[in-house]
Amino acid sequence: MAALASTFFVSIPKLSRSSTANSIPKFSLAKSLSHFNRPNLIAPIVVSALRDKFVRDDSASELDSRNGLKKLVDSLFVLCASVALSASLFVADVDSASAFVVTTPRKLQSDELATVRLFQENTPSVVYITNLAARQDAFTLDVLEVPQGSGSGFVWDTDGHIVTNYHVIRGASDLKVTLADQSTYDAKVVGFDQDKDVAVLRIDAPKDKLRPIPIGVSADLLVGQKVYAIGNPFGLDHTLTTGVISGLRREISSAATGRPIQDVIQTDAAINPGNSGGPLLDSSGNLIGINTAIYSPSGASSGVGFSIPVDTVSGIVDQLVKFGKVTRPILGIKFAPDQSVEQLGVSGVLVLDAPANGPAGKAGLQPTKRDAYGRLILGDIITSVNGKKVTNGSDLYRILDQCKVGDKITVEVLRGDHLEKIPVILEPKPDET
Repeated sequence: MAALASTFFVSIPKLSRSSTANSIPKFSLAKSLSHFNRPNLIAPIVVSALRDKFVRDDSASELDSRNGLKKLVDSLFVLCASVALSASLFVADVDSASAFVVTTPRKLQSDELATVRLFQENTPSVVYITNLAARQDAFTLDVLEVPQGSGSGFVWDTDGHIVTNYHVIRGASDLKVTLADQSTYDAKVVGFDQDKDVAVLRIDAPKDKLRPIPIGVSADLLVGQKVYAIGNPFGLDHTLTTGVISGLRREISSAATGRPIQDVIQTDAAINPGNSGGPLLDSSGNLIGINTAIYSPSGASSGVGFSIPVDTVSGIVDQLVKFGKVTRPILGIKFAPDQSVEQLGVSGVLVLDAPANGPAGKAGLQPTKRDAYGRLILGDIITSVNGKKVTNGSDLYRILDQCKVGDKITVEVLRGDHLEKIPVILEPKPDET
């Protein structure tokens, strides 16, 4: 009986591990049970073994069913997503790639946010100026207006006054001003100052479209502080460039008259053709200068740009708006180039001409002339004004800029081989058209 029981228990595990029906060993259950005198002990064993097999089979079947259901749900999800994407291609604008690109919010540093805010707040104050010149067609003889240049400017007040450089509007027969919203207006010249390269225009635009630029101060500027230039270089609309103040109290010559402009701001902010007349701002967004010139043999930005300080501009603009002209005192002479005087071995300003109706002519200054034999007779050489030494034309202009119309000055001249002091009463500069 023990041998038979061991044989039976060995057969049961083989039955439970079997994966196919062909591998189940053949035996007679009735024959095996007939050897036992107590079949009530064997039956529970057989029933338990068979029950374990069927429970494991049911668990496997249930697991397979769950896996199949999961795969079905995944397939349905992929199908729905594909259908939705295909439908959106027909409904949405296919040119807009942003509808299918997920972008995260861009995080900017505090200094970047300040620059972006400065540009957004001051761009509406910057305008684009087009210089139109009258040209006559060689064949039809028709007079046409042809663009001969462009530049930048900015809104000065809500009355429609626009400030720019004089060389931007020089020689124009007609001027167009384009605001930030791309609306264009005809502009009229209110006045200009050739010596300082400043001009004021006026447009008839609604006040709600005019945003005056904040006016700052240039007297307390420091080398190294950040500056921002907004303009239209090469016709590109509203371009921002940044840099620092590279130098102060520089001196450049006016493009129109050659007269020196003092206390000019030097910056390394990129200034290119088309930036002329645009504003130079500090980090607070206040106007500190007008971009006017660059130092570059190629004509493009070389990192050396110049701006007329706002303290100089403000006084000129106020006079132009009120009177249409700048009242500046003159001595009333024409003088020789500085190189010519240096070749003579003397220091000062050589008077070439002193019209009789001018201040210098009335005071008795002698011009350069020729005698009856054609020999050149040098005129007076100005060596000082009001006790201040004069070595070249820039020194003379610098002294006159500190004077007013009607002032009586003392001019010391070298006449022949001796010095003379001559009093001169300064007069206003004649009107220019």
